[in-house]
Amino acid sequence: MEKDLLFALDIGTRSVVGLVGEKVDNSIRIIASERLEHHTRAMMDGQIHDVPEVANIIAQVKAKLEASCGPLRKVSVAAAGRALCTIKSNAEIDAGERGILTASDEHSLELAAIQSAQHKLATSNTITDPTSYYCVGYSVVSYTLDNTPLKTLVGQRGKTATIELIATFLPRQVIDSLQSALKIVNLEMATLTLEPIAAINVLIPQTMRHLNLALVDIGAGTSDVALTKDGSITGYGMVPCAGDEITEAISQQYLLDFNVAEKVKRQLNDPENQTICFNDVLGLVQEVPTKEITQRIERHVAELSQAIAKEILMLNVTPPQAVLLIGGGSLTPMLAEALAQSLDIPAPRVAVRRPDAIEGISQIPDDLCTPDAVTPLGILRLSASRTLNFINVTLNEQPLHLFNLGQLTIADALLAAGIDIRSLHGRPGLGITITINEETHFFPGTHGTPSLIELNGSKTGLSEQIKENDTIKVIKGTSGTVPTLCLRDVVNVLPPYTVSINDELYDIHPIITVHGIPAELDTLLADRDHVTYRLPTTLEEVLTVTDNVVEITPYRYIINGNEREYNVWPKYSINGTSAQSTSFVNNDDIIITGVLSEPTVEELLGLDNYEENFITVLFNKTKCSVPLRRFTIIMNDKPAQATDTAHNNSIINFSCTDQEHPMVTDVLLAADFDTKTLPPGSTVKIHLNKQPTEYTSLVKSGDEIDVFVTSR
Repeated sequence: MEKDLLFALDIGTRSVVGLVGEKVDNSIRIIASERLEHHTRAMMDGQIHDVPEVANIIAQVKAKLEASCGPLRKVSVAAAGRALCTIKSNAEIDAGERGILTASDEHSLELAAIQSAQHKLATSNTITDPTSYYCVGYSVVSYTLDNTPLKTLVGQRGKTATIELIATFLPRQVIDSLQSALKIVNLEMATLTLEPIAAINVLIPQTMRHLNLALVDIGAGTSDVALTKDGSITGYGMVPCAGDEITEAISQQYLLDFNVAEKVKRQLNDPENQTICFNDVLGLVQEVPTKEITQRIERHVAELSQAIAKEILMLNVTPPQAVLLIGGGSLTPMLAEALAQSLDIPAPRVAVRRPDAIEGISQIPDDLCTPDAVTPLGILRLSASRTLNFINVTLNEQPLHLFNLGQLTIADALLAAGIDIRSLHGRPGLGITITINEETHFFPGTHGTPSLIELNGSKTGLSEQIKENDTIKVIKGTSGTVPTLCLRDVVNVLPPYTVSINDELYDIHPIITVHGIPAELDTLLADRDHVTYRLPTTLEEVLTVTDNVVEITPYRYIINGNEREYNVWPKYSINGTSAQSTSFVNNDDIIITGVLSEPTVEELLGLDNYEENFITVLFNKTKCSVPLRRFTIIMNDKPAQATDTAHNNSIINFSCTDQEHPMVTDVLLAADFDTKTLPPGSTVKIHLNKQPTEYTSLVKSGDEIDVFVTSR
């Protein structure tokens, strides 16, 4: 009956192999097989490049099988390990209340570990887009019950059961191209596995996995690697080169069509072929000794063996005990010997294996006892077990293929689509902190909106279970926004006050700054802004905000040959009282700013502040101060007094002479007595302390000097 038939397809780079089997008791009986090669290079390195061409070959294989077996609608397939990603994961269940563990419990534990691997992949940074990868198979490394390793959990009883497995993931493009080719020929993908997983289940049963073995499936485009050790499968890998590299080398060496070069390569294994005859692309017939062709490809075989050995050593660290070669490419001349040399193990430890007898498959036809039949037989065998299969749902109008891990939920669908569940809920907007007059104020952001999840048009939650052809719609919640604040939102605007400046009234408004820079009330604020606002209180601030600051123009002079600048500071008064720039200003104050004028020589030279020593004498019965320091001022080549105005750009020569012992002449100068102003012929007599004296006589403080003038 149709429902009892098992259909397996091995869609390889070089050919498509189809097998149909029937379950009989605990084994599978093969009832039909078919093999067709691609007419063109529709597949390369295990990846479908020409979907219609591959679909055409699949259709032909399917038609020939249906002729003897009836309609075929579901098929089991395997994918090559191109761009393979492997993740080791664990899962644990509480077995205390389950009683005797069943096969269903064991399977649930396996699915939990696979979901854990999917989550690791979705949240890791190992690949650019986790949503573009599918889980294509898994291998159990170990079961543990209460810390005791077991081969199986079925029939056991304990408290805590754990599993460790290796889950394998492939790019979505690889799987989607397989599905597209199958859909064209009206086939539904029932199960999917990885080619090395299928092969290792055929050639290396559980009883052999205590050995450290390497299984290498050498096809046309890829060489898939699987390793066993200590009773379990320990790793999977892939080398993106295989038999086609040797075919390409022959094609390049002898100018052959690729298909002709492939035929030449296959004839190399026949010991009866001493020479091989073929036509090159120029139409010339060539007859070349087999030994010569073998020598020409020796370097390329060595390079292939080194690439495979490198992958094995990367996965296994040390050389394995033995290597099992399968696949059509394993028949490449000298490959087994070259691989043994690359791994540094004895040549007999690397051997080509054929599926002569497989547990679970009965009566294998002779035409399937070849190295390239191992993988399709493995796919057929796994199709009867609980391997991964798809369910199809639609998420936000996009088709999504999920592996049926049992009791899938909307959360699983979002995880497979690479949607972070935490991102669904709208987050509150970030708040901002503003410092206002040295006080910190926090302004929160707006609240976010929740997400909307619908299943087949009805609102639901993340834990809702999904099934085949369900439609899921997810609208992410919107996050809150950062508050938008301007100065007028955070400051209490103080009322202005009025002052009079030089008989004109002014309203004094507050000074508002952001980070010390003046700002308007409409200025937008950002996080950590520092705002200050206050009314101007000093005379300098009031004059600044009213544009009444008196411009200070420097005066320039040449004093004793050196250029000098002198600033004249304005004079201020508040309510008639002299004031400074730091003086405080109040409402209704009257402010007057003085007009700047050129300084006097005394102000310019600082003589008004010069500490001056003098003596006091009596001159003609009147007190007179006689300085002990004499200044000489020449301004613009003319004698000048200290009280004279020092005009801008003047040239001033200034000197100071100290005289510790003044004379009578110094007293006369201090008293402004000038003999030149006396009438002609006058006689001057001078007494010092009642005694006649001379002009050069020294005087001291307290002396009396009398001057007598007589006329003719």
